[in-house]
Amino acid sequence: MTALPTTRPAAWLAPVLAVLAIAGLAGLPFLTLAPNRLVPGSPVGCGLSGAAAGVLAGLAAGLLAWPGRPGRARIALAASLAAWIALLLAAGHGAADLIAGRPPAARAALGAGAWLAGLAVAGLVADSARALLPRRGGLVAALLLIGLAVLTAWAGLLDALSLAVEYRARAAALGAAVLQHLGLAGASLALALAVSGPLALLRLRGGPASRLADGLLNGVQVVPALALFAALVAGLSAVLAWVPALRSVGLAAIGPTPAVIGTAAYLALPLVRGLAAGLAAADPDVLAAARAMGLTPRQVLLRVRLPLGAPVLIGALRVAAVQSIGFATLGGLVGAGGLGAVVFEGMAQFAQDLILLGALPVIGLALAIDAGLALLGGPRTLGDPA
Repeated sequence: MTALPTTRPAAWLAPVLAVLAIAGLAGLPFLTLAPNRLVPGSPVGCGLSGAAAGVLAGLAAGLLAWPGRPGRARIALAASLAAWIALLLAAGHGAADLIAGRPPAARAALGAGAWLAGLAVAGLVADSARALLPRRGGLVAALLLIGLAVLTAWAGLLDALSLAVEYRARAAALGAAVLQHLGLAGASLALALAVSGPLALLRLRGGPASRLADGLLNGVQVVPALALFAALVAGLSAVLAWVPALRSVGLAAIGPTPAVIGTAAYLALPLVRGLAAGLAAADPDVLAAARAMGLTPRQVLLRVRLPLGAPVLIGALRVAAVQSIGFATLGGLVGAGGLGAVVFEGMAQFAQDLILLGALPVIGLALAIDAGLALLGGPRTLGDPA
């Protein structure tokens, strides 16, 4: 297939992002001030640093919309990164000024304007980086954005934000939750791969058994997650009551077991379809030549189908790995721990910052895994540079 002849997003994207950033800073609350973590806060504007971020975003958008000489992309990247730093400083200093002299329970949180402007400026950074580095601009932009945010937080400039306060109170628990989350996602993906491999070969052959397997996998997709996890808890309870010896190998009706099985069930369908498509990607003439050379079906699979279908196979693995990170969050519903437990605890307490403390690492892990697997190759999507 011919690659899409695009090296970066359309020229209109940068001005739209700049307009969103300026609109968020001018028309929405940049911060909110509340007497405690559970009460909605009152809106506060962005201040001079936020206004500077808007000006820099507009400058970057102008340079990207009318690129001209190659040097303009470098200036646009510098301007958009400066806008990102200005937003971080505006948030940190603004929060410190708001809670100065107030009771310890007072919280200064990021408002809708800060989130909208931050996403728009991050898009400008990515657009600028892709103009300079078409193949790896997105990854470079992500590293720059995260690195600057981490450095700003490490320097203590964001300590007054309620999200940072919540993190300091739960740093050890959050680290353990991240490891648990990765364990749940990894175990679910491994189980799904173990089941999907034989089912993909079955689908490749066709027949009644293949249609039955497809019907079962399609049926799982339409079952709501809450219903599936509840059914797994009830089913595992019955099985363990019938065969108590299974408890000795670590199986339990509450905890990681239903979370891993439920997540793997949702991953199975995209994996089976992707693996089957990858195995079927080899040209029929190539397969016929391989058989004519005396290769056994197993040798054809290992030496022909897998190498030729590798890009599609990696693409399927990439999708399933990202989905495993998201679905593992539901493990918090059945006592499996992980970042889902943090999210649902925040929802139970109506604590927005606690919800974000669990949700943001999930997003970060998903993006990191997707970027890492993208380096291995796979079919391009509309968001990938040509």
